[in-house]
Amino acid sequence: MSLNHSPETHSKLIARIPQVTGRDIPEWFTTIEDGPSFTRCEERSTWLAEEHNLSHGYAAALVREHERTRRARHY
Repeated sequence: MSLNHSPETHSKLIARIPQVTGRDIPEWFTTIEDGPSFTRCEERSTWLAEEHNLSHGYAAALVREHERTRRARHY
């Protein structure tokens, strides 16, 4: 099941992640990069949620933000 949030909801989730998880966004990005090499974002967010005890909403937002940031670096 894919979770696609509106841009506003996505921004709110990303802003809350540090206080909810105790970890900053760059730390989560490192966790994602050091994790298994999944092809699909949905697989990556499921792994992140299960491995790090996150809600699927936060995990999906982190993976989406990581992908957005990664793409922006390559342009």
